[in-house]
Amino acid sequence: MKQSRRAVRMERHHKRNSSIPGLNLVSLMDIFTILVFFLLVNSSNGEVLPSTRNVTLPESISSHKPRQNVVVMVTAKEILVQGSRVAWRKDVHDNQAVIEGLRTALETQHQRMIQPATATDDSDREVTIMGNKDIPYKLLKKVMASCTAAGFARVSLAVMQKAAAQES
Repeated sequence: MKQSRRAVRMERHHKRNSSIPGLNLVSLMDIFTILVFFLLVNSSNGEVLPSTRNVTLPESISSHKPRQNVVVMVTAKEILVQGSRVAWRKDVHDNQAVIEGLRTALETQHQRMIQPATATDDSDREVTIMGNKDIPYKLLKKVMASCTAAGFARVSLAVMQKAAAQES
């Protein structure tokens, strides 16, 4: 049976539009590439300080973000510089003004740091102290004195940021 021109045209039109469209892989790869670059660029805005279960930081409403520098961690049992133990807390005595193991480790750490050739001023040497919120003040004072004895002029204390109190 012969079909009319209209029926032939409609059949041709339906065949043309009934095919399953294919994926355009070039566009898909472009999108994934842009996504990877976006994630790589924004991943550097993460935390600078190492996280640990051994240290419970005090809370503060400070809004300053930590800078990348040498980290001294004071746990319940030991004192660490950049994750390696330099002293046991039980070995720190009251008659010591500075903790010698900490001071020598900080000096060694400073020698490893990459410095510009024009940097002659040591006042920009910075250290961050991460300590439990319940460490004694005497110990904190000795750790800070050891940092300044090693030549670190800027000493920062790490805290957990909490929401500021609403004023009404």
